[in-house]
Amino acid sequence: MKKIILMLSLLLAFTISAQETKQVSFDEKFKKEHQGNAKIEINELKELLHIMIAITEAGLENDDMVQQKGQYYQDVLQQFKKFNNEKIIVKFDSLIKANPLNYIFLTGNGTSYDFKNNQLVPNKYYIFPAQKVSSSAIIKVNPISTYKKEIEDFAVKSDFRTFYKDHLPYYKNIISTYNEQANLGEQWKWLEKNFNTKVNNYLILCSPLINGLNYTDNYKDKDFKQIVMVLPPVEEDPALSKEENIVLNTRGMLTEIDHNYVGTPTKNYIKEIENALKDREKWVNTKQEGTQYYPNPEKVFNEYMTYAVFYLFSTEKFKNDQKIVDNAYHSVNQVMKERGFPKMKEFNDALLATRKKYPNKKIDDLYPEFIQWCSQQ
Repeated sequence: MKKIILMLSLLLAFTISAQETKQVSFDEKFKKEHQGNAKIEINELKELLHIMIAITEAGLENDDMVQQKGQYYQDVLQQFKKFNNEKIIVKFDSLIKANPLNYIFLTGNGTSYDFKNNQLVPNKYYIFPAQKVSSSAIIKVNPISTYKKEIEDFAVKSDFRTFYKDHLPYYKNIISTYNEQANLGEQWKWLEKNFNTKVNNYLILCSPLINGLNYTDNYKDKDFKQIVMVLPPVEEDPALSKEENIVLNTRGMLTEIDHNYVGTPTKNYIKEIENALKDREKWVNTKQEGTQYYPNPEKVFNEYMTYAVFYLFSTEKFKNDQKIVDNAYHSVNQVMKERGFPKMKEFNDALLATRKKYPNKKIDDLYPEFIQWCSQQ
């Protein structure tokens, strides 16, 4: 199967200028209801968009962009594949083939409308959430607004809302498993203890059709900061050991969450990082597909650091189970090497050594000495 030409983990660093449409609007009611909470949701419109993409030619050929294993995928194909010649599906196919980032612009704006009967009405809080992925990937118009009528018509013709309703027990089970196994609250608590950054609320937007393309958004309005993570369901792979499943599920979530904590101190030491990682060939295997999405020292450093922070968390969270810690260490080193980050082992070793030297300091405060180590490589 063809693989999507995107990194496995993508931080959507949105910067809104005066000319750009507001992403979100959090009123006092929203802030009060969501302060200190974490929620897992399978959003109805967003799920429709995932289904529509799954039956495009691009989606059918790409088992990284679309999870093609399991009964749910078969259910989707059985009900919806016969509609894959509809004009809106052909249009979505052309958008994704033209630029794979349109997958994010389509699904990422799925929260901007809600179903009311068979009509889509604007969401009160999420106005135009997915506008920018990078300096060269920006959209000015919400694609859900552009294709609103066609999406509504497709939902009716394919009887999507009945499909969604019939699968609510399955969706609820996914959410329940997340709450039981993902330990989001524990990870959140650890990160806020170990970094200076504070977050008001977390939202996980999940879909059974998400596979390798996971990403994180962060929104701020009226001094209220929300982190939104787009992730696949938590699953237990029978081919993996208990320890390997724990590490896989923990890593998948924490390496999304901690982008939001690592990024701030990186900005504070950006000149030092640019100097320390100026020799790109030392830090990145430029021949590896996907590394082009980490074009500068800041992005390279942050990607290393997000995975190294996961390893630090593992050494503390699983300190009484050395087998899990060892699995976390070796799996991170291996997966990052495969992705084109060859110095992950040395990075992990050096950050852990620095942490042990200053066990009571915030990770933000370890940056100067640790960056000095980077500069000596």
